[in-house]
Amino acid sequence: MASPLRTPLRTPLRSLPRTRAVLLALLLLAGALTALTATAQTARADERICDQYGSTTIQGKYVVQNNRWGTSATQCIDVTGTGFRLAQADGSVPTDGAPKSYPSVFYGCHYTNCSPGTNLPMQVSSIGSAPSSISYTYVDNAVYNASYDIWLDPTPKKDGVNRTEIMIWLNRVGPIQPIGSRVGTANVGGRSWEVWTGSNGSNDVISFIAPSAVRSMSFDVMDFVDETVARGMAQRSWYMTSVQAGFEPWQNGAGLAVDSFSASVNAGSGGGDGGGDDGGPGGEPGACEVTYTTNSWSNGFTADVGVRNTGSTAISGWEMSFALPAGQSVTNAWNATLSSSGGTVTARPVEHNRNIEPGGTQSFGFQGTHSGGTPGEPTRFTLNGTVCTVK
Repeated sequence: MASPLRTPLRTPLRSLPRTRAVLLALLLLAGALTALTATAQTARADERICDQYGSTTIQGKYVVQNNRWGTSATQCIDVTGTGFRLAQADGSVPTDGAPKSYPSVFYGCHYTNCSPGTNLPMQVSSIGSAPSSISYTYVDNAVYNASYDIWLDPTPKKDGVNRTEIMIWLNRVGPIQPIGSRVGTANVGGRSWEVWTGSNGSNDVISFIAPSAVRSMSFDVMDFVDETVARGMAQRSWYMTSVQAGFEPWQNGAGLAVDSFSASVNAGSGGGDGGGDDGGPGGEPGACEVTYTTNSWSNGFTADVGVRNTGSTAISGWEMSFALPAGQSVTNAWNATLSSSGGTVTARPVEHNRNIEPGGTQSFGFQGTHSGGTPGEPTRFTLNGTVCTVK
């Protein structure tokens, strides 16, 4: 559409009376501003993707993908600055089979499509923490799950199917169930989950199913990776290739949305050769043990953390990371400086407890709030990138 400033005038401006000329100039300026405003609004509007495997990037570090792989019916997503919304989700597939698509946002690499600046694939043994958070909008007139997809492989794979898929179902609506069969329950990241394992014919799958809908969550992805390794479905010498979050719809799905998403992977100080982690300055692989003691009341609690050096060399300077269960936050601390990001807490020593001699212990503590009931405890602590034994 032509700009109003470029539209020819039937009467030269100089031939009009001064008042009319000024008025017309103001009208033209208003039209120009309107056009500029409309252009700016268009630039800020959601990007709609209807291509089967169409994708785009948001925040300069995540990829949003339409990923309609199980149906020929139309599916479109509206991409926002922080996530996406399913604008159209036609068609349906049988609920006893695979879903029709997986519209999602991810960090890492998926079929050669890597998010900008990602440090994935990364060897599991080299990962100190992998904080992530999600916020969902759900609908009732559809059959779907809301899930994370975390991919692990023996090689640093950027294309094709990985060996093991970790799924975290935060919600499921309709007569659908995970791949395989239920093998029990597990407490991971401060929550209780049903655990299912099986194979889809291409890769192994372990699924963690929330007993009721979870609309938002902040957690450390490594809590679920550690549980997967403990169950023999992956190894610490393998690689994490991507962290994804979105929906698997079987029927309909319009209106479902990922309102916000964040993910990052923080390397420990290990060498990543599959032989274990480096315990940091003066440390050695696996040379730490943690005790975690709490005292709680209605909506608050205190925690005392003991860090023991079980290795044969001194640790000079340390950094401990752990993920607090959902609903908990730190208000103050002693004998350490604490910071939080995406649900992961990082503790750094003060001057008098920065060194831990072989067989020695240093301690710190903090006060926090919780959402009620008995506060859960972190299940995974890393010291300078090394996963510690929890006593």
